[in-house]
Amino acid sequence: MLGMWSPLLLWGLVTPCQGLLEKVGTLARIDKDELGKAIQNSLVGGPILQNVLGTVTSVNQGLLGSGGLLGGGGLLSYGGVFGVVEELSGLKVEEVTLPKVSVKLLPGFGVQLNLHTKVGLHGSGPLGSVLQLAAEVNVSSRVALGVSARGTPILILKRCSTLLGHISLLTGLLPAPLFGVVEQTLFKVLPELLCPVVDSVLGVVNELLGAVLGLVPLGALGSVEFTLATLPLISNQYIELDVNPIVKSVAGDVIDFPKPRNPVKVPPKEDHTSQVTVPLFLFNTVFGLLQTSGALDLDITSELVPSNVPLTTTDLAALVPEALRKLPPGQQLLLSLRVKEAPTVTLQNHKATVSISATIHVLSYFPQGAHEALFQLNGVMTLNAQLAPSATKLHISLSLERLSVQLVSSSAHTFDASRLEEWLSSVVRLAYVPKLNVNLDVGIPLPKVLNVNFANAALAIIENAVVLTVPS
Repeated sequence: MLGMWSPLLLWGLVTPCQGLLEKVGTLARIDKDELGKAIQNSLVGGPILQNVLGTVTSVNQGLLGSGGLLGGGGLLSYGGVFGVVEELSGLKVEEVTLPKVSVKLLPGFGVQLNLHTKVGLHGSGPLGSVLQLAAEVNVSSRVALGVSARGTPILILKRCSTLLGHISLLTGLLPAPLFGVVEQTLFKVLPELLCPVVDSVLGVVNELLGAVLGLVPLGALGSVEFTLATLPLISNQYIELDVNPIVKSVAGDVIDFPKPRNPVKVPPKEDHTSQVTVPLFLFNTVFGLLQTSGALDLDITSELVPSNVPLTTTDLAALVPEALRKLPPGQQLLLSLRVKEAPTVTLQNHKATVSISATIHVLSYFPQGAHEALFQLNGVMTLNAQLAPSATKLHISLSLERLSVQLVSSSAHTFDASRLEEWLSSVVRLAYVPKLNVNLDVGIPLPKVLNVNFANAALAIIENAVVLTVPS
């Protein structure tokens, strides 16, 4: 395994600079506590100990059982190393305590990983007496952080050793010479026995790290593929991944919406927290996809608004009578709203806003006949964006702040279009904004970072980005 991945370590690691960091992509900072939890959880919830060591509850099963490496004629059993010592027979490892995990990040290299555990040995002592021993063991390993062949961050075991601690005789009698034989044999055996645990743990954690990169669907709009943009960086507190989001259409074509000219300045991460930074680019891209797919266009009729906001010539005549010519009162209206340019998203001063420029055609509406154009407006909607994180997405909900309109053309007389703004605002607020929020349900996808749940993350809007922070 070491030889296979060694060339990839030439990517190297750089310690992140202190203070503000300039990034454009999605920035993920994994706290060392989060890495420690991932390793501990892999031991608790996974089959690692069962597959490699056996467990307390499954005595004589698995690798160390009666038919395993050390049992039934194995290294420590009758016929093995102790076979030459007639006073001992059948000694084998049957119990392994769940290891305690200790993680230390090594800037410029990777991780110092220590596993402290206790090993229980059972066998027969002199004169056939039952023999039970317990040994404390510390597994110390150096793990490098590199990049795999498919471009994912990966932890690679470079060195592993074991330190044998106190050995306790729990049951039976064991003369000092035989005790020394046991101790010397454990020194030889335990590295081969316990270092595979580290390799198996890293396999689980590498699957989680690999999940940072992948394809995330954007509903009917397309998908976002996360790739590693630069080398992984490591400090004494966190691992930093600069992730590049590649947006694709439903057909699989890459969508290249303009990125900000100025890079995002990300504030320093607090200790014992993990962090994901969502750039303005992703917000602009989602709204751009909505615009190009026609999801921002809407024909508004009286069926889409409450009865207290009727769309009739009677109500319009009260505001701009000169625009209606000789149309009879009570005639239904149709508002055809079309968005021809991608909306503009602004992230700054702890606030998120969306500006949508639209052309609004106002027509008389005949359900069973032709429509008659009355006038055309250019409108600019300014909407406040409320942001709420979930486990895997950053959700957006819009509310109308203001609407301004200008008259472009009229089939009758010109008029001051500002007189329509309050009426149109009510229509947009009740009919158009709810449709926008339904389409925005796809949210902004977040990269998966060691299964960190961002649902309760603290959210900060900085210039051109949103920062999500969760305690480790």
